[in-house]
Formats: sequence, structure tokens, C-alpha cells
Amino acid sequence: MKHKLLLLFLTIISAKSYSQIDFEKGYFINNSGEKVECLIKNTDWRNNPKEFSYKLAENSKVQRTGIESIKEFGVFGVSKYIRSNVKMDRSSENLNNLSNDRNPKFKEEQLFLKVLLEGKANLFMYAEGSLKRFFYNNENSNIEQLVFKSYLKNYKTFNRFLKGRKNSDDVVGKNTKFKQQLWNNLKCSSFTIKTIENLEYREKSLINFFIKYNECNSSIYTTYIKKKEKDLFNLTLRPRINTSSAKIQNTNFSYPLYSDFGNQINFGLGIEAEFILLFNKNKWSILIEGNYQSFKANKTITLRNHTSSQELDANVTYNSIEFPIGLRHYFFLNNNSKIFANVLYIIDFTLKSSSIDFKRPDNTSYATLDVNSNNALGFGLGFKQNRFSLEARYITNRPLTFSTWKSEYKSASLIFGYSFL
Repeated sequence: MKHKLLLLFLTIISAKSYSQIDFEKGYFINNSGEKVECLIKNTDWRNNPKEFSYKLAENSKVQRTGIESIKEFGVFGVSKYIRSNVKMDRSSENLNNLSNDRNPKFKEEQLFLKVLLEGKANLFMYAEGSLKRFFYNNENSNIEQLVFKSYLKNYKTFNRFLKGRKNSDDVVGKNTKFKQQLWNNLKCSSFTIKTIENLEYREKSLINFFIKYNECNSSIYTTYIKKKEKDLFNLTLRPRINTSSAKIQNTNFSYPLYSDFGNQINFGLGIEAEFILLFNKNKWSILIEGNYQSFKANKTITLRNHTSSQELDANVTYNSIEFPIGLRHYFFLNNNSKIFANVLYIIDFTLKSSSIDFKRPDNTSYATLDVNSNNALGFGLGFKQNRFSLEARYITNRPLTFSTWKSEYKSASLIFGYSFL
């Protein structure tokens, strides 16, 4: 009951913190041209949104609106999106899906375009999964796509490429019409052919070009460039207290053998590498850990038959290196404190020192079992403040043996952490 109340309490805090950090000062312009200042739920969109949530005031109810009703919206000092009807080419850049047509296939769509830079010439971006397209306009001209498309030169060379007898330059052609578009329409005395030739169809390269163009034409411009994030990688030392239990039985003997070793308290040590993902306000990360864990227990059990009984000394030694890999999600309380939840897949490598032995009173062996590596799932809930963290983790059952023996091993941990990188 206490655990359920604690989980409910943390959930309530998490939900509250989630709303507090996501709603930021912004605005939207509706179809009537009315500009409404509000609080917009800034989820740091990885893909261009089609709708968003907002509140008119801190204590107002959350409302949703979308591209049908909104001409423009933004979060002050962070991002800006405009609605536009544009012709866009959705051709894949995946090698397996390339066509042999170098020309783009345009289809008119209504989209929220992300503004990257606005001035005398404006640069926009649309992202959806692996698809990324850039758009531009010059002063009062219509917005159009900057064209870049990969295509197959011919299928024969493609087949030879798959067999390793051709390099990619012989197989894949690049339609880089965007360079010609910029050369024709964005003039500057300092631009040379080399300036255009060195351009890449990438956000950073194009932004730098548009900055140079606006500066060359003495135009005031505004960029909406995501600031370089800090603390995108954490390396954390994680000692822990483990409570583990093991059970072993074999029902195929004439007289079934069963041993419950109960709960044991032991200690472990690990190190965690955390990679923060660059979307959704840095709330998601990928975890890779390396942990040492051990379990050692002894128990005397009685083996009975119809006429007699004998005592056996049961010993289990289980030492392993675990490699949990998984996802973490943060719920921010303030700039220094946050709650997090983990989901992990735990790959286990059992050390040779592991074994399960059953011995008679005269110290002769009754049965000896090898301990095998088995994987499991882990679930964690924790709190982090600055460099220090505390996590409670539960690991699902994993059998220790195969064949006719049945076994289970469960564990839970209280993990302390100190991030030194």
C-alpha cells in the first residue's frame, strides 16, 4: 500500500512538473489575422507539427488548435512556424527506395513550415521522420522548395554496387538544383561559384549562406537556431544495494528436490553512459550500463523418500556482469531537479565462478549445476539533483538453469549515482 501511495505521489508531481516546464510564452495568429498571446506547450518538435496545445493564462484550461485555424504560431525567442501551401517533393533518400528519375515529383501540400531565418531572404524547413526539406523565398516571392534529390544512374551499376564491385558515386546521382536556385535568385557581390559549389543540403550550411546573403544586402535578419545544448552526455558511477532471491527445484527426481534460498542483501557497482536525445526538451535519453552483481546463499534441505531421509547442503554462487540498455524519460521539477523513469533490457553474462551445488553430509556431490546467462527486463524510478541521483529498480525473473531444473532469480536495487562527466 505504501509503495502504491508513493508511486501515485510521484506521478502527481511528475504531471505537475511536466505542465510547468512545457507551457512557455508565445503567440498564434488565427485565420482572421488576430494575434493572440498565450502559453504554448513547447514540446521541442522533432517533426513539424500539425497542431499544438496552448493556454490563455497560467491557470486556464488546455486547448488544442491546428493548421486549419492558425496561420502562424511561435514560442518567443525559441521557434516560429508559418502555414503555407507549397509544392513539395517527398522522394526517399533511402538507397533501397531510389528511382532512376532525377526530377522531383511535386505535390501541393498545406504545411506548418519551421522558420530558420527571416530577413530580406527567408529560409524554412520541414521535417517528418527521415524526410527533411528546405524552402525559401526572397522578399515578396512565393515560398518554394530548394531542390535536392538522389537517384539511381542505372540499375545495372546498382546491382554491381550491391555485390561490392562499384562505389556509391558510380551508382547514385545527385540533383542539386538548389545551388542553381540560390545562385540565380540570391545575389551578392562577394558570392563566387565556389561559394555555391561548397553548399550542402543541410541546416547549418544553408543557414550560414542565408546569413551571409542578408548581411551582404544590409538586411536585418532573425535566426531561430537551437542553442547548443550542454550536458548531452553523462557518465555516472552507480554503486548499489541489491536485494535478491533465488529458488531451485527439480520435479523429475523420484523424490522432488526444492530449495528456496530466500532474500539476500548484497552490493554491486556499475557505471552508466547516458546519451541525451536532441528533441522533446531533452526529456529522453539512451542508457548503456555495465554492472557487477553477485548472489551467494547456503541452505540445508531435507530430501525424503518412503523409508528414509537425508540432509543436503545446497549452495548457490551467482556472479555476473550485466549490460542494461534502455530508455529514460525525465520529468523536470526545476532547473536542478528532476524525476526519471527507466525501461531497460538487461543482457547478462555469467562468470565462470558461478555454480549451484547440492552435497551430502559426507561432502560428496549429490548434484552440480551450471549457472547460465539469461536476459531480463528492468524498470526504474528515480530522482536526480545536479550530479547526484537515487534510483529504485526492479528486475524481472530470469532462470538460472536449463534442462529439467526449474529456477527463478529476482532482484531489486537501490542505486546511488554521481555524474562526473
